Amino acid sequence: MFFEKKYLSLYENHNIMLVEQIGKIIRKRRKELKITQPYLAELAEVSVNTLYKLERGQGNPSLEVLGKLSDVLGMELKLEVKKV
Repeated sequence: MFFEKKYLSLYENHNIMLVEQIGKIIRKRRKELKITQPYLAELAEVSVNTLYKLERGQGNPSLEVLGKLSDVLGMELKLEVKKV
């Protein structure tokens, strides 16, 4: 898809993002692009139920699911190693 690249980082201000925060980011981006949940789920090849739960901060999405969604939404999934 040809969308402006956005970033989805699992760290925000050096704190691990919660599933709820990730869901809010995905929902916001989906709405910016005017994509319905069923259509996004179809494009990303994930179940509508998985997307529904993720956007509401429920469940435990795999990196595979997050990767598929971020690709369709024109986002980049970044994992950073926390320095101790």
